[in-house]
Amino acid sequence: MSHAEGQQGTDVGVPTGPGVGATVLVVEDEPSIADVLAIALRYHRFDVMVAGTVRDALALAERTRPDVALLDVMLPDGDGRALARELRARRPEMALLFLTARDAPAEVVGALGFGDDYITKPFNIDEVVARIGAVLRRTRDGDVLPQRPPLRYGDLELDETTYVVRRAGRTAQLTPTEYALLRFLVRNGGRVVPKEQLLRHVWQYEHTPESTVVETYISYLRRKLDALGPPLITTRRGVGYGLA
Repeated sequence: MSHAEGQQGTDVGVPTGPGVGATVLVVEDEPSIADVLAIALRYHRFDVMVAGTVRDALALAERTRPDVALLDVMLPDGDGRALARELRARRPEMALLFLTARDAPAEVVGALGFGDDYITKPFNIDEVVARIGAVLRRTRDGDVLPQRPPLRYGDLELDETTYVVRRAGRTAQLTPTEYALLRFLVRNGGRVVPKEQLLRHVWQYEHTPESTVVETYISYLRRKLDALGPPLITTRRGVGYGLA
């Protein structure tokens, strides 16, 4: 499906308003794609800023402090992944999504190491809106919840107020989506959680058994948590994941 076809497929009824109060920075150097994204996101009541270069994106992010950035991987003056690292360093709470025409595993996995989701081109506009809304729900979860006691599992501690993760007293630097995935596994204790349930509760995906996003994020969690202690996340092949 082309970008134009994705736009035409958007329901033209009354906007549901998933973007109310949220600002999206779209970083895309192809004007036709940037225009389609901006029009669709504004229709869904997001505030939208558009940049075509790394330099412009950094300036806009510093001046307006967006809630989420939608980043093309290849930009005229740099790499979208390097831009994402810089944005994450400046504002750890900002959600990051990648737009990429290259769907090779190495490309996708490399991007997800410091992002919250990815969307491959050509894309469907409804999917883009849904993915942004899902990421914002994860990153904004702490804005509406009162102070709560930490979650604990073995030597693992998740601070539900500050969203800091510690293992054996040492801090693990997780993205918002990694935190949401780990929290769901902790809340399920030693139970094996099916992949479909993780997709539904963490990513709000439905009926996407072919998605490899769970496997990708599990691999990143393992790399970060296993550096601080014995292997923690277990795999039940063909079923799902749990904690040792």
